Amino acid sequence: MTDKRVRPGLAADERTQLTGWLDLQRDVIRWKCEGVAREDTHRAVLPRSPHLSLAGLVSHMRWVEHCWFEVIFMDHPAVGPQFEGEDDDADMRVEDVPLAQLLAQYTRQCAVSDEIIAAHSLDDLGRNKEYRGEETSLRWMLLHMIEETARHAGHADAIRELLDGELGYY
Repeated sequence: MTDKRVRPGLAADERTQLTGWLDLQRDVIRWKCEGVAREDTHRAVLPRSPHLSLAGLVSHMRWVEHCWFEVIFMDHPAVGPQFEGEDDDADMRVEDVPLAQLLAQYTRQCAVSDEIIAAHSLDDLGRNKEYRGEETSLRWMLLHMIEETARHAGHADAIRELLDGELGYY
């Protein structure tokens, strides 16, 4: 794994900082998937988290982006595995989907999120009433997505080390 990540400038404005840190964490997720053996992409390594594989994690992150920016902020229809039934891990159940396909879907979803972010003020509130979007600013959502993505980037780091010993920070 070659580290190509770049942090946002130390004195950048708020929007640049927020989007830069989110982009950095998204890149870490993708980076942790580089070069992993195909047979390991869907292998869960934590006994109490049977769906937390690299593939499941990438799928989860795709749907988290969709949920926060399209559903909660824009009030688009709530579609996706996390809205279908009672299975909390539904968005991670991707046993038959190649990692490359999941990464492409994640990248496309991030591009949609970026378009939404660019078109709105950080002070704008979400539109979805069912999920309290009307109480939640885009700024808060960006901060939350940095936290969520960084948390799962850490999971990806640990998964990768347990799969094949590959290490790399940030």
